[in-house]
Amino acid sequence: MTTAPSTPNLAIFRSYASKSDPTTLPPSILLSHSETCLTVFDAFPKSIFHFLVIPRIQPPLSARHLTDLRSLLQCEKSTAREVLMNLNKEANNVKKLIEEEMMKLYKFKWDIWMGFHPISSMEHLHLHVLSADLYSPKMKLKKHYNSFHPSLGFFLHLKDVLSWFDAVPSYYQRVIKLNASHYELLLKDGDLCCWWCDRALVSMPKLKAHLHDEFDKLTTREKAKLERKRKRTDVLASSLQASVTDDERPEKVARLTPTQGDGSNNPTVGDDL
Repeated sequence: MTTAPSTPNLAIFRSYASKSDPTTLPPSILLSHSETCLTVFDAFPKSIFHFLVIPRIQPPLSARHLTDLRSLLQCEKSTAREVLMNLNKEANNVKKLIEEEMMKLYKFKWDIWMGFHPISSMEHLHLHVLSADLYSPKMKLKKHYNSFHPSLGFFLHLKDVLSWFDAVPSYYQRVIKLNASHYELLLKDGDLCCWWCDRALVSMPKLKAHLHDEFDKLTTREKAKLERKRKRTDVLASSLQASVTDDERPEKVARLTPTQGDGSNNPTVGDDL
């Protein structure tokens, strides 16, 4: 008897979204949850920080409606927008948590992206929330890199998707089709370019080395900013201390200087002496 080769569980997110109690998920998987969403760690992070916000399956929507972004956008417009707004709210909470970790670990913050893939192999809608660096050991393939490149067009930023709802109806109906062939070409034919500086690289190893250098440059710049800020703070503190010391001297002199009402203008005072 032969055993079928193991394959990734493409419906794992759906199983998470179906749970009535997300806290039954281990802490190595679950970051946080709300009444409408749950956030999990990406098992193969493509940035230093990478999480997935998943809508929970609740009436009136079924698992079928939440298969992916395209299936959601085929729903009633107001319903689809509500789901996206719930994801947006949860994603902003996750963003704050990421920024706190950035400050703890790196002493500075950098951008955070929120967006969808128009074509996904995983069977449940999920919103990527990741730090803007694409600097991760798990980033190994060109198609994965280009799927997160912020300006190539495959990665659909959440703010852009939300803007579709305010567009003219004809544009909305056209864009929500998410034509698969169009997006597949972006991954297939897209160049391998640094998202920081647009420099073209010939291979993933060279790109990863370049991204390493770019992140090091960012770290150096931010550390320099912190050092300049520290020096300004020290100078200000010294100036304030000097100001306090100088202020004490006039106060002593003032006690010896005649003031109006102390009798110095009274001609009888001098006579009394």
